[in-house]
Formats: sequence, C-alpha cells, structure tokens
Amino acid sequence: MKDKIMERWNTYEAFFVQLGDKKVADVIITNHANIRYNDRIVKNQTSSDSIAAWIWECLKQNRMVPYYRKEEDVYLIDDDIVVVAEFTELPGEVDLAGNPLHKMIVVTFLGKMSETIELRDLKSYYSWLRHSRRMTLMKNSRKRK
Repeated sequence: MKDKIMERWNTYEAFFVQLGDKKVADVIITNHANIRYNDRIVKNQTSSDSIAAWIWECLKQNRMVPYYRKEEDVYLIDDDIVVVAEFTELPGEVDLAGNPLHKMIVVTFLGKMSETIELRDLKSYYSWLRHSRRMTLMKNSRKRK
C-alpha cells in the first residue's frame, strides 16, 4: 500500500513492509473482515479504507506478529487483536532485488484476546468448536429418527 501522502517515488525507496517471508505492498480488507472489525474491535462503523490504513501503520511499526511460529495465516496486532490473513503475489510487482511483492488480504478479525479468553489457544478452541458442532448435529439427527 503506497502511502497516499507521498507524491514522488524514489526508485530506491521501498514501498513494502516485511512480514515474515512476505513483502507486503498492499492491504485488502474483505467485507466480512470489515463487519467483524466493526462488531468485535471498535464497536462502531469504520470504512475499509481506514481499516486498511490502520493495518498498514501496524505493519510499518512492526506491531503485527504471527500468532504461531510455523503458520502464516493468523496474526496478532499489539499482542491482543487476532487477525486472519491470506497472501497473494502482485503480478508484475517486484522489489529492487527482483523478489515478488505480496498483497495481504485480511479475511477476518477473530476479536481481542483480552475480551475473549478462548482466543489465547486457537487450536484447542477450534477443536472444541468442531466437537460441539458434531455433538449438536448428532443430537439433532437422533431427534429426527
């Protein structure tokens, strides 16, 4: 995401932010992420552009870190906000060394760990969710027979 306040680009100036092994040059907020951000993070209406600008600032200030060391789809912002993101390469965009630049697509905001205790261990939380849904489905199928 190129800073909008910059008018002239220097060919030696990097316009990407390193996040793990990805070089993020653009941030996209999905509609679902926008709804979840407004419901779970700020509790009021915020536009996708302002959310993307906030994410970009978090990236530039190294406030965004991977939730798990080996997985690259769940991230923490300020050690509190849990974000799910995907990355795709930007076609035709490379850095000065010729490495591809990436677009960060924010899929959803899971919430704040300070408010939702279950987010502290996502693997056990999702395991519990799958188990509870399976049990609910089994109960409902018993009722129909």
